[in-house]
Amino acid sequence: MEPTRTKKRLFTLSLTFGAALIFGGCASVPDEPASAASADPARKVVSDDNPGMPTAKTAGSADTAESTPTPAAVNEESTTSASAQGDRIVDDESAASARAVEPETLATQSIWARIRAGLRLPPVDAELTAQHEQWFIENAEFREALFDRAKLYLYYIVEEVDKRGMPMEVALLPAIESAYKPYAYSRARASGLWQFIPSTGRLYGLKKNWWYDGRRDVVASTRAALDYLQKLQNDFDGDWQLALAAYNAGEGRVMRAIEWNRRRHLPTDFKHLRQLKRETKHYVPKLMAMVNIVTDPARFGVTLPDIPNEPYFTRVEAGSQVDLGVVARLTGMEVDDLHFINPGYIRRATDPNGPHHILVPVDMKDAVVTGLSEMPETQRVQWQHHQVRRGDTLYDIARRYRLTVEAIKTANNLRSSRLRIGQSLMLPISASAYPTGVKPVRITIHGDDPIIHRVRHGETLSSIARRYNVLVRQLAEWNLMRPNDILQLGRKLKIWNGDGPQARLYNPPSSVYA
Repeated sequence: MEPTRTKKRLFTLSLTFGAALIFGGCASVPDEPASAASADPARKVVSDDNPGMPTAKTAGSADTAESTPTPAAVNEESTTSASAQGDRIVDDESAASARAVEPETLATQSIWARIRAGLRLPPVDAELTAQHEQWFIENAEFREALFDRAKLYLYYIVEEVDKRGMPMEVALLPAIESAYKPYAYSRARASGLWQFIPSTGRLYGLKKNWWYDGRRDVVASTRAALDYLQKLQNDFDGDWQLALAAYNAGEGRVMRAIEWNRRRHLPTDFKHLRQLKRETKHYVPKLMAMVNIVTDPARFGVTLPDIPNEPYFTRVEAGSQVDLGVVARLTGMEVDDLHFINPGYIRRATDPNGPHHILVPVDMKDAVVTGLSEMPETQRVQWQHHQVRRGDTLYDIARRYRLTVEAIKTANNLRSSRLRIGQSLMLPISASAYPTGVKPVRITIHGDDPIIHRVRHGETLSSIARRYNVLVRQLAEWNLMRPNDILQLGRKLKIWNGDGPQARLYNPPSSVYA
C-alpha cells in the first residue's frame, strides 16, 4: 500500500506543476505579440509615418489576442495584419498624414521632401484630377520649364507657408496661377506669380506705379497672397478647398454657390457646389494633380529637378534709388537674370520713393552690400544727359527716350511741365522700355511673306504679339489657335503685318531663364 500511495502523491504533484506551467504560458500570450510588434518594420513605418492614427500594432494585437490560443499563432497573425494595415495606410492617397517625413531629417532633404511633409489636403474629384495629371504628363516641356522657373522662388514660398502653419499645397499654387512666371499677365489684368488683379492688390497693400508693381514683387506678393488665403480660410470655417476656390473665383461667388446649395438642402462642400464656373471646378483638381505629381513623381514617369532646401536669394536694403544694371555689375550677373528675382521693378531700377530693397543670390550679398556702401549716390542709377532745345516738350523727350513725362519730372524735381532752352535734364535710361544699349530694330513685314517665329522658354502669345506689334487675336487666327492656348516650346508661328503698322522687333539679351 505504501508504494502505491507514494506513486499517487507523485502523480498529483506532477499534474499540479504541469497545470501551473500551462496557465503561466497562457497569461504571457498578450505580452508576446507586443514585443514582436515593436520589432516589426512594417508596424514601425505605419506608426512613424502616421502620427496620431491608430497603429497596426494596436489593431493587430487587439484582434489576435482574443482569437489565437498560442503565442506563435498570435505573432504570425498580428504581423500579417500589421503589414496589411500598413500597406493600406501608406498607399491610401486620402490619408494626408501618410506623406509625413520625420522632422529631424528635413534639413538634409530637398525642397520636395519638405513640401511632401506638409501636404495635408484631402483629394477632390478623382476624374478631373486624373485629367490634369495626364495633361501635365503629356506636356513635358511646359512642366519642365515650370519646375525650372520654380528653382528661384520655391524655397522662399515654402518657408513663408511653413511659418504660418499653412498646408504645403499652397506653395504649389503659383504653378497653377502663373506657372511660376514672374511676368505673367492675364486677360483679367492679373499679374505676377500669384496673379493679383489691381483691386485685390491694392486691398492687400501692393503698391503700383510707373516704376514698381508690387504684384510682381516676389516678397510683397507672397505676403499678400498668404494674407488673402488665410482670410479666405477663416471666411469658410477652415475649409481649404473652399478657400482655394474663392482665391480663383472670389469669395462672393463661392458664398452664393454655397447658399444656393443650402436652400436646396444639398451638401455645401467644394465638390457639391454646382453653381461654380467650369474654371473654378477644375481649379482645385488641377492643383491636386500637381500635388500628386510632386508626391510620387515616379508613378507618373516624372523626374523633379534637384532644388535644395536652402534659400536662393536674400534681401539687401539699398537705402535709395538704385539701378539693377549697377547691382548686376557688382554681382557679375546678367541684368536679365537679376530682374527675374526682382520683377517688381518694371523699369529695372527701384522707385525713387521706395521701396529700395533688392533681392540678390545669397552668395553675392556681401559683394553687393560692400559695393553699394562705397558707391556715390550719383553712380547708382544709369543716366543720360539731355539739353533742352528749341521746340522740345516733356512729351517729345519722353517719347524719344521711351520714358514717361512723370518719370522725367520725378528724376529732375520738376513741379511743372515748362522747359527753357538750354536746360539740362537727367534721364534715367534704366527706366526705358528696353535694357541699356539694346535698340529696337524696325522691320517691314510684307503681306505675302510671313515671319516665322520659333517659340522659346517663357514666351506667350501676348509677349510675342507685343514683340511684333500685332494683336493677340491676329496671332492666334493666323496660326489656327485660340487666344488662351498654351504654347509648346519650339512651335513655329507665322506672323504677317500686311498694310498695318510696321512691326517692332526686339531681340533681348539671352538669358538662362528666358
